[in-house]
Amino acid sequence: MAETTEYAPQHEIRFSGSGGQGILLAAAIVADAATALGKHVVQSQTYGPAARGGASKAEVIVSDDEIDYPEVDAPGISLCLSQAAYDKYAAETRPGGLVLFDSGLVDPGGGLEGRELHGLPFTQASAEKFEKTVVANIVAVGALVAIADLFPFEAVAQAVARRVPERFRELNLKALELGGRLAAELRRG
Repeated sequence: MAETTEYAPQHEIRFSGSGGQGILLAAAIVADAATALGKHVVQSQTYGPAARGGASKAEVIVSDDEIDYPEVDAPGISLCLSQAAYDKYAAETRPGGLVLFDSGLVDPGGGLEGRELHGLPFTQASAEKFEKTVVANIVAVGALVAIADLFPFEAVAQAVARRVPERFRELNLKALELGGRLAAELRRG
């Protein structure tokens, strides 16, 4: 991944999906990477009454300056890993913003004019490459960071290494790279 040296002063990012998809970990990894780069960061999370299967979202605000308001009303970047999450949250993405979704689990339909929509097969790619879908969230993080050009890919890889247990580190780092490759294919396509 090419490293960029200029960044927007503030990013508001919403991660959404179903409980058990690793939404909270995905947000924590992005927040960790931003913090390590010296950014100001706020992270919040909400999940439904059921730990697995219930709706969940996590939000991260990353800024070069102090963050005045710690809540996301209209994210500039949204990641949706389930149809229910897409239906509930994608339309809240600000006009001109990015909506990234799992193309194998989400049918975007219509109605999001004025936003950049990209569907990639996070769960399918995870199943095909690793014979498990548990790292689809990390594949999605890799794609999101590459497409949105948030910060250097290596900073996110280091955050993954800090956030996942050692016995799963190699798998998660490979999943992150897979997401970066999916994003590169999308850009070339």
